[in-house]
Amino acid sequence: MNRFLIASICVLGLSAQLKAQPKKSGAIQFESTFDPAAMAAANGIKLSEQALARMPKSSVSNYELLFNLTNASYMPVEETEDSNNSGGQGGGFRFGGFGGTNKDYYYQFAEHKLSEVFDLNDSTFVMEDKLGDLSQQGFGMQQAAPVVEFIKSDDTKNILGFPCHKVTVKTTIKRKIMEEEKVITDETSVWYTNDLGFDFSPNPGLWTEGAVLAIEGKGTHVYAKSIEFRKVSEKDVSLPKKVIPLTQAQYRAKMEARRKQFRGNRTGANGQVRTITIN
Repeated sequence: MNRFLIASICVLGLSAQLKAQPKKSGAIQFESTFDPAAMAAANGIKLSEQALARMPKSSVSNYELLFNLTNASYMPVEETEDSNNSGGQGGGFRFGGFGGTNKDYYYQFAEHKLSEVFDLNDSTFVMEDKLGDLSQQGFGMQQAAPVVEFIKSDDTKNILGFPCHKVTVKTTIKRKIMEEEKVITDETSVWYTNDLGFDFSPNPGLWTEGAVLAIEGKGTHVYAKSIEFRKVSEKDVSLPKKVIPLTQAQYRAKMEARRKQFRGNRTGANGQVRTITIN
């Protein structure tokens, strides 16, 4: 075997090895579409034609995942915003947000640790959770947590050049709709890849393994639109320094107090609903 052939084999072997290794850091742009009418139907809420006519049409929002070998952040971005100069201080994360708050998400890959950062009553709080935990994803105020079933499939598709596998997340939950208790069953398709070398999901409760690049549900769709491997500042994937720790129980208590205050503000002393006119 001559030297040229040996050198060629070594180069090809090194190229294959480098290709198999996950990239160290970068950014993935996501697009989220929300259709309120479809979401209402998925939750068993029947709307009149008049209500449907008044309801806003579907909206599109853009989000960015910044990641390095150990951490990541996920938050919305403006079309004109330069993420390299954002310092990790974007706006609130809306997909998966509940109770009237919007959240930014920070991930620690080693322990599947998830930190939710949000503003409430002029203070910035942080709440710890785990990736893949649906028990706290918007339930628990006055509703029981859903029964969740993860159904794996042999279906695959290519997203951004990565082979993605499909998992169907089936949720069943009891809800009171117009004073009538109903059982609502919903199915969401989650597409993930193991080729990125880290675990992540745009909706932290909808995760089984790998990095989720697409979520297809009734009324809500999230797709990864582009990826760029580049240097990411540690500040961009680290928690803000001035945050107040909050437990799940404390959060639920605060949100329930907020709901009661809102209902009280809408009701006058005689029990009549107040009407506020904005000129």
